[in-house]
Amino acid sequence: MTKTCVVTGKKITMGFNVSHSKRHTKKILRPNQIKRSLLNPATGRMVTVVISSRGLRTLKKWQREGKIYNLAEMAKKGL
Repeated sequence: MTKTCVVTGKKITMGFNVSHSKRHTKKILRPNQIKRSLLNPATGRMVTVVISSRGLRTLKKWQREGKIYNLAEMAKKGL
């Protein structure tokens, strides 16, 4: 199973390196993901999740807006 961001759903994708002669070689495009322990606002407990940098920015935005979200449920869904 690949690591998927619990907020944005970002995961590994495939692409091509293309040289000047137009030769295609496969490459893996990895998102900037990290494993973090974050405070779950719904339960008040720490939850360890795999999250992208964009996902962290989204969570900060949700906290500013006062939005209640449950990280444990997001992690179980796996988007």
